[in-house]
Amino acid sequence: GYHTVGLKSDRTAMAVGYDYHGQTSVSAWGDVVSIDAGSNHSVGVNSDGTVTAMGDNQYHQTDVNEWSDIVSASAGGRLTIGLKSDGTAVGVGDNTWGALNISGWSDLVAVSAGDVHTVGLKSDGTAVAVGENGYGDLNVSDWSDLVAVSAGAYHTVGLRADRTVVATGFNGYEQCDVSGWSDIVAVSAGDYHTIGLKSDGTVVATGKNDENQCDV
Repeated sequence: GYHTVGLKSDRTAMAVGYDYHGQTSVSAWGDVVSIDAGSNHSVGVNSDGTVTAMGDNQYHQTDVNEWSDIVSASAGGRLTIGLKSDGTAVGVGDNTWGALNISGWSDLVAVSAGDVHTVGLKSDGTAVAVGENGYGDLNVSDWSDLVAVSAGAYHTVGLRADRTVVATGFNGYEQCDVSGWSDIVAVSAGDYHTIGLKSDGTVVATGKNDENQCDV
């Protein structure tokens, strides 16, 4: 949303930006192995598989204290998704659009929470998605050979093993125009833009650029 979080090599966390909801109050965190920033909250996974969260809790998106056996977590708009060591997923937050309907998922290796939808990557390289589908952001059933997925506000991005990228969903700002990308090793979907990291360390971007967010 309006803040940035960082994970340090000593497993502590730091954050800068908008703090109206306390989402940057992470200086007391320790033994953190992964961290993620949502619209107005921050989530950290500890080495013991527990999860810590700070920030806006209007929709209970930070109610993660009872989670265990978590290997990674993704903070979305008003929801938080956790990936468990057994390949299943848990979620808290706003379920108005069904983005938390993940109880039947299994064999997962990664999860990504968007604003109103959730995407999961399975060990066989396929993807699953639930939530709002007004722009086709859930149309991932025919994707294959995936190694990573990322959910934006209303679009979904997938990275394939051959280092090409696929995308589906709202494309009003050309955030899904990634078919020409190649040699990509990581992807990240923002609200209305998409970023790709290339193997040579350079970066490509497409989508909304009103705040120069694509000037990479």
